Amino acid sequence: MSTDPLVVFTPSGKRGHFPKGTPVLTAARQLGVDLDSVCGGRGICSKCQITPSYGEFSKHGVTVQDDALSEWNSVEQRYDDKRGLKPGRRLGCQATIQGDVVIDVPAESQVHKQVVRKAASARVIEMAPATKLYFVEVQEPDMHEPTGDLERLITALTEQWDLDAPTADLRVLSKLQIALRKGNWQVTVALHQDHNSAVPKIIDVWSGLHEAGIYGLAIDLGSTTVAAHLTDLATGEVVASSGIMNPQIRFGEDLMSRVSYAMMNKGGDQEMTRAVRDAINALTTEIAQEAEIDANLIVETVFVCNPVMHHLLLGIDPVELGQAPFALATSKSVSLTARDLDLDAMNGSAQIYVLPCIAGHVGADAAAVALSEEPGKSKDLVLVVDVGTNAEILLGNTERVLACSSPTGPAFEGAQISSGQRAAPGAIERIEINPETKEPRFRVIGSDLWSDDEGFAEATATTGITGICGSGIIEAVAELRLAGLMDDSGLIGSHEATGTPRCVPEGRTHAYVVYDGSAEGGPRITVTQGDIRAIQLAKSALYAGARLLMDEMNVDKVDRVVLAGAFGAHISSKHAMVLGMIPDVPLDKVQSAGNAAGTGARIALCNIDARREIEKTVGEITKVETAIEPKFQDHFVAANAIPHKTDPFPELNKIVTLPHVSFNTGGGDGGGEGGRRRRRRG
Repeated sequence: MSTDPLVVFTPSGKRGHFPKGTPVLTAARQLGVDLDSVCGGRGICSKCQITPSYGEFSKHGVTVQDDALSEWNSVEQRYDDKRGLKPGRRLGCQATIQGDVVIDVPAESQVHKQVVRKAASARVIEMAPATKLYFVEVQEPDMHEPTGDLERLITALTEQWDLDAPTADLRVLSKLQIALRKGNWQVTVALHQDHNSAVPKIIDVWSGLHEAGIYGLAIDLGSTTVAAHLTDLATGEVVASSGIMNPQIRFGEDLMSRVSYAMMNKGGDQEMTRAVRDAINALTTEIAQEAEIDANLIVETVFVCNPVMHHLLLGIDPVELGQAPFALATSKSVSLTARDLDLDAMNGSAQIYVLPCIAGHVGADAAAVALSEEPGKSKDLVLVVDVGTNAEILLGNTERVLACSSPTGPAFEGAQISSGQRAAPGAIERIEINPETKEPRFRVIGSDLWSDDEGFAEATATTGITGICGSGIIEAVAELRLAGLMDDSGLIGSHEATGTPRCVPEGRTHAYVVYDGSAEGGPRITVTQGDIRAIQLAKSALYAGARLLMDEMNVDKVDRVVLAGAFGAHISSKHAMVLGMIPDVPLDKVQSAGNAAGTGARIALCNIDARREIEKTVGEITKVETAIEPKFQDHFVAANAIPHKTDPFPELNKIVTLPHVSFNTGGGDGGGEGGRRRRRRG
């Protein structure tokens, strides 16, 4: 039995015997305890703070005496004078083991810090970033040892940190000599260890101890919006989030129109590539300014995007994605540098990681949703729907996961809607229609008051009432159905048929007036027959995609629905069900996951093991191609009805009663193509 002192680390519970005089940091490393250190044990960085516990610990079978650790030393005193140590704290690199001891590693001293994502699942992200900081002392050159500064830096990194010999690019080499001499042969190095390569890369070098941190961007590059989260690579904290419209919208609102633009215009793909890269550079500059950091400290970026965005970001012509068999240039993950993509607003040597794609129409954004929501680990059958211009749909459980994408178009985001707008202050986001009086009440972004509340006019005086956003139009169409103002085919009735003057004629059809501010010089906000058709097309594509996956899984119902996407967080599950956007489940089984694709990007940014995991997972997902599946069209046509032509929606019927009204009297009264086609199919 060993006579060396016993050391027990908490919270890990790891323990071992070590000779007297062993530094706590050394013992921690030998046991694999999660104790941070950037300076390599020189008492400079203070990352290795620990708290010794004294007294009797029956659980661990040990009694800790007051002299279990070496006495407080001058290095600790110097640090305490300069920065301050919390009472009871010691530096693990300075305190040595003298007797049996129990040592707590506080959360801020752990490398793999856990970051709680404040969303439905409140899941944790474990920190294991690909890029980390290392402080080293480099041997000074002399006449007798004619090695270069880079070679001596590499020697220092391998000897002091037990790392494989890294590589460095010309940008690092050009600043190395100045950094070494300015730092008196002490430098901090940002080192990137790719999960698929044994050879690390030096990304940047700073003289002395660099304490301003390093950062990464998690970017969700969508068809309509580009959302970025600036993340501290040491802690996982999101220090700033920002988003911009995707400038490619000017080439076409949906993906296929952008592919068409590339087909019809020579050099069109390069135009779209330039536009999106310029936008990412502008977004990078903006987010760095917002966080008040030097953009040069952004040393890593993770992208998630659909296949067309993926190809255009990488500078690949997306023409093959516009025709069967929808071949991707590559479905694997892509690792490259910021310079490769002309992303010059961040560190010139920043490393870029693009998640793998699942199939020709199911991209890295769907992979990111799979990483975030983990349908393959669900015991019950879960349907995950990432609602956007192009909806990604996953269906699965521990046995099997299926994926498809569905071309919903931009209607859910307020585009192609007569009074539609982006979600911004002044936009109607919630609406209710009284089934008795047929009168509406609504709420706008920027105020918690409803339009019939006292003080509403004053509260909205600065923003005004400007339009209706995606969540607002969904509620409006569902409320029209609930109030009996619209029939199941999607037709709005006339003033005479509905009994309300808010149903006004518009050409051969009717519209419902939600708000009329024309007397005060404001807008007249209506829901038109065209708006309803746009929503019907979008929701039918969404539902048909989900049904196709259910057919493949050979089921008629799912246990749980997760609405993802920033938009998914704002949808009322009841109204989504009334519309028939999603399959029928109890309302308490419909959850919101916020921006799951963005969360997946953050997980991949903060944890290289997650990159390995998603690369493996993507290979195990069954891809279903909606574009060539004959049943998709059948499901799509049946889903045009609100909520559905044939599916009974028993759970929805438990909580609402849908009026039996019909405004389709035949003879070209505005029934529209959808109504006529449904009658033919019987």
